[in-house]
Amino acid sequence: MADPMIEAMLVLADGRVFQGEAIGAIGHTVGEVCFNTALTGYQEILTDPSYTDQIITFTYPHIGNVGTNQDDMESDKVSVSGCIVRAPARITSNYRSEQDFNSWLSDNNIVGLAGIDTRALVRHLRDHGAQNGVITSDAMSETDALALANDWVGLDGRDLVGQVSCKESTTWQQGTYDLDRVEYQHLSCDQHVVAFDFGCKRNIFRKLSDRGLKVTIVPASTSAADVMAMNPAGIFLSNGPGDPAAVGYAVETIRELIETDIPIFGICMGHQLLSQALGLSTFKLKFGHRGGNHPVKDETTGKIEITSQNHGFAVSDEAIPDHVEITHRSLFDGTVEGLKVKGKPIFSVQYHPEASPGPQDADYLFDRFADLIA
Repeated sequence: MADPMIEAMLVLADGRVFQGEAIGAIGHTVGEVCFNTALTGYQEILTDPSYTDQIITFTYPHIGNVGTNQDDMESDKVSVSGCIVRAPARITSNYRSEQDFNSWLSDNNIVGLAGIDTRALVRHLRDHGAQNGVITSDAMSETDALALANDWVGLDGRDLVGQVSCKESTTWQQGTYDLDRVEYQHLSCDQHVVAFDFGCKRNIFRKLSDRGLKVTIVPASTSAADVMAMNPAGIFLSNGPGDPAAVGYAVETIRELIETDIPIFGICMGHQLLSQALGLSTFKLKFGHRGGNHPVKDETTGKIEITSQNHGFAVSDEAIPDHVEITHRSLFDGTVEGLKVKGKPIFSVQYHPEASPGPQDADYLFDRFADLIA
């Protein structure tokens, strides 16, 4: 804990207030307050760029038990605006730990809140929807915090992809982590994949490398012509933050790439942008899907996958073009979780088959992409 004597609070835009104590950096922060139901992987969650401008509430009460380390980072920095936990660990115990959770939050300038009834907060968000909120531990008044929450622009209509995407192209050839060797695998890769970075998690690149795919990571604004000039055997569309409807430049690029015969695979934001390029629309969910226990049905096989998810927007199925087939649906609310283009090697899913954290049920999708390339 930062200091049990430092009081902190969360003020939601609808006026609900939760009093607790400070963790991490002392100050105040504003963002969209949402919740994640995963039991493990707090560091991976907090470093996922898809959480940009969001305040994450962990439903699992004990966070920080295994500390933090550089190897489990899913990006270069902590991406969230704030962090809320019920009971942060006071003791760190893991052979891979390099720093305790609270110090890690402080060093990354993340304002946090602990000691509140996170169950009550989650029930409130489920009933009233994800909403703007402010965490303050710097003596900001409740009135000022409420005003800040209501004045903040929110996520609707905002292009956060351009904010988090890489600025220049890079290559990636690191495989997944080997726990026995305590290191990442380094593989020989030949087939070339161009991956659009809309705010990608590193484990996606690792999963591609595991399949012998040499990955060139390009900025979100890269043109179709520039991609084709790289002579890719496959194209990958990554996850990312914000409103997919605000990333029109990427939709236009994807629309051009669809006309080629190159295999395309999209995940999360990539799935949403591909859907728009195919003529579908997107909408904002009431409180989003975030966690590692979401059941999804593969409509093509009838099998059920337990999946890792993190999205606040979804693809609408009100008007499905004839050339598009819905392949996966959520068993929580029936929303679209996957699709493919008939007659073309193009498919996408709303969830995260790379997990990190989460189950491995959907790992086969990377094999499917590699097989299409081969």
